[in-house]
Amino acid sequence: MDLRYFNQTGRTAIFNGTETDIGRMVRVEAWDPATGTALVVDPKRRAMRPVTDYEDFSYLEKSDQVVAAVPGGGWRAHWKDEGPGKTPLTEQVLAWPLGEQGPPPGPHRPSGLAAAT
Repeated sequence: MDLRYFNQTGRTAIFNGTETDIGRMVRVEAWDPATGTALVVDPKRRAMRPVTDYEDFSYLEKSDQVVAAVPGGGWRAHWKDEGPGKTPLTEQVLAWPLGEQGPPPGPHRPSGLAAAT
């Protein structure tokens, strides 16, 4: 599961890019209540903006939609070199997001995770 494609609305906006902006994928955060147009965060304006306001908007792509979250249950995530100065880092998992299809397929202990001791 790639969390870049996992959001609340279940859609990602695809932009082709322009001479000054590179192509990109942006999470759809909401829908305009009057028009139904997808809304994304405009980092320059620091506000929601309809995708149709962008000249390089191409299309919407389906992504996994967050429908629930369950407690982390004492799990921890460990990275070998993500701490200060490329040192090891261990963080508590606060919650597991669940998509429309339930938990991700495969082993239920994702790599890099350890149960609390």
